[in-house]
Amino acid sequence: MLCIGHRGAMGHAPENTLLSINKAIEMGADWVEVDVYLVEGELIVIHDPLLERTTNGAGAVMEQSLDTLRSLDAGRGEKIPFLREVFDLVDKRVGINVELKGPKTAVSTVNFIHDQIENGWSYDNILVSSFDHTMLRTVQQLDDRIKIGALIFHEPDDLAQVVKEMNAFSINPWLMAVTETFVQNAHDQGLQVYVYTVNEPDDIERMRQWRVDGIFTNYPDRV
Repeated sequence: MLCIGHRGAMGHAPENTLLSINKAIEMGADWVEVDVYLVEGELIVIHDPLLERTTNGAGAVMEQSLDTLRSLDAGRGEKIPFLREVFDLVDKRVGINVELKGPKTAVSTVNFIHDQIENGWSYDNILVSSFDHTMLRTVQQLDDRIKIGALIFHEPDDLAQVVKEMNAFSINPWLMAVTETFVQNAHDQGLQVYVYTVNEPDDIERMRQWRVDGIFTNYPDRV
């Protein structure tokens, strides 16, 4: 079962910062997950559409200039990182799951991944996920070698259709919605199952028993 550091190791360091990502790797995470928006042509790493919760700024991410965003404190003096800084820091030591958060991030993310492949990264070590399945279909249409993870809040009515529509590599369900039967059905469809967000030891053990393929956790050291 893969340990995927959720926004790095956000239980130990400010989420989606280079500090958090490095902490996750130090704690033994197999992968790290980060969230991206596209601002002035740059992919930046932040989760919320608003700045207040995770930075000392205010307002909508998409309404700020890149210079303003980069001037903010994302916690403990950390800056909001560029996605390229995350890839440089990780340096192929673990896999990276890029979650598309902001609008119109699909094309830029595909182009970014192509640059990383030229820099020695492997398609096997990159996963693109989103709750916006339209963006995931765009990614697949642009390059079907890129692994796709379909994030869901609840079990879809037709799991096979999800697989067919976007050639998904994984399905990533919410912990509170996942069942052992769902995991079995997903495996029968050829999908990997990565469950979010699994922090408590009892839940971690239950996911192991259900043979899920990976868990997103704020505490990689617990896995």
